[in-house]
Amino acid sequence: MSERNGIGFLDSVVGRLRSAWRDISDQARNALASAPTAPELSSEDLQRLRLQLRACLDGKGGEVAARARAAELGRTYLSLNDAGRERFLRLLGEEFDVDQGAVAEACRRVLEADAHRHYEDAQAALRETLQAPRLRLLTQFNALPEGVKFLVDLRAELMDLARRDRVLAGLERDLKGLLRGWFDIGFLELKRITWSSAAVLLEKLMAYEAVHEIRSWRDLKNRLEADRRCFAFFHPRMPDEPLIFVEVALVKGMADNIHALLDESAPVGDPRGADGAIFYSISNCQRGLAGISFGNFLIKRVADDLAAELPHLKTFATLSPIPGFRAWLDPRIEADPAELLSPAEMTAMAELPGDLGGRGLAGILADPAWHENALAVQAVRAPLSRLCARYLLHEKGPSGRALDLVEHFHLTNGSRVERLNWLADRSTKGLQQSAGMMVNYLYRLDRVEENHEAYSGDGQIVASSAIRALARR
Repeated sequence: MSERNGIGFLDSVVGRLRSAWRDISDQARNALASAPTAPELSSEDLQRLRLQLRACLDGKGGEVAARARAAELGRTYLSLNDAGRERFLRLLGEEFDVDQGAVAEACRRVLEADAHRHYEDAQAALRETLQAPRLRLLTQFNALPEGVKFLVDLRAELMDLARRDRVLAGLERDLKGLLRGWFDIGFLELKRITWSSAAVLLEKLMAYEAVHEIRSWRDLKNRLEADRRCFAFFHPRMPDEPLIFVEVALVKGMADNIHALLDESAPVGDPRGADGAIFYSISNCQRGLAGISFGNFLIKRVADDLAAELPHLKTFATLSPIPGFRAWLDPRIEADPAELLSPAEMTAMAELPGDLGGRGLAGILADPAWHENALAVQAVRAPLSRLCARYLLHEKGPSGRALDLVEHFHLTNGSRVERLNWLADRSTKGLQQSAGMMVNYLYRLDRVEENHEAYSGDGQIVASSAIRALARR
């Protein structure tokens, strides 16, 4: 089974699904009776499943019977192993796709319509023909308790299979389109999460945190103190499952070190004395909703809510990782260090005493403890800072947008690259991804739309004069 953010698909929700859906099936007089299904979905089981799917599409017996058939279908899927689930999905993808012959005939009727009324009728028929029957099947789960969550997790599994299979890729696209409509931002509710929130929700925050691991309940409590805020988007059909959440620290000034920000021994600050809101972690919670963006709306909504709650806040900024920096830097340093480093910088590294001397920048960074050596830090700080600024301002992907994914996210939301912070994240992950550096992206609420248009339209990266000067050194 695939994993989604540290929680397997077959977690406690599956037990609730089986129980709830069994009750629905038992309560319905017309629920399909079926023999136990083999986990691998045998040929005989596959034929019985084919009849189940067709019965769901027939729609006989009214709404109660339809819910019962969908519940039975979901219970069948949950009882299968990996191989059985793939066979289930392949049947759904191959035999319940759009009928190409019917589409061709519908197109012909549109082209040959000889009156406006006939043309409108032919267009309507074409639109209906273009909707795959499998979409109608999947839509039926919307009426089941936790049915939407089931489909979100189903897509998480399907995404892995679709990478190597054209048929399943088509099914995955259909499901993504269905979910995109259901998870429109207009349907979502923004909620603040506090220490008094339900324990099951707090457990999910700990499991879903993707940027800075929550190490303990004490760590979590610290992140929900009076000088902190945590907000999440929820969907009405998944009220106990956060879709995405952001953690915010209320501070004076602009934070420049994640360890100081997350220090559990630090005194709790007074939010009324803070003048800055620092967004230090944004985590997507549902892998099955990948490609359906909520983050841009989340930051703007939270900034507006914080400004209303605490009008004395003047600065809205992030303290963000730079996850792609080392992946960009390392192969270039290995191939030709002289292309990126000046002779003086290379000499300073070569003259370092002990084991680090003569190993060059690549060798220094390969030592997991280089940041604890004051001489090494002194030798590499200027070149690494310059190269990181160059990476943020000038390195673009194939689309002409920022190469770093976190940077692209914040620039798309209308921020500007404000400040680079040296050794702001000394964790193993921080050192491996960005040589310990982090960056502040500044959100000036009166310039967000302007910055967004500059980046989205022309690919212009808005940055402070300090960052631009650093990149030119």
